[in-house]
Amino acid sequence: MAIKYYKLLDMLQRQGISKGQFAQMAGLSSATVAKLSSHRPVNIEIIDRVCKTFNCQPGDILEYVPEKKEPQQ
Repeated sequence: MAIKYYKLLDMLQRQGISKGQFAQMAGLSSATVAKLSSHRPVNIEIIDRVCKTFNCQPGDILEYVPEKKEPQQ
């Protein structure tokens, strides 16, 4: 997956918010927080909920990182 949530995870760490606290604040399940933590796809409604919780833009919590392609032989 080319979408990474490093920015969100960094924000949580800088603010001293645990993943459990984050889940409660944003109304997310622990499974959804695990998906975000492992950079797996989530529904755009989840991104919306996180942005509402932190009053931020999607670009503040996620980043597109192109996947490296294997050289063709």
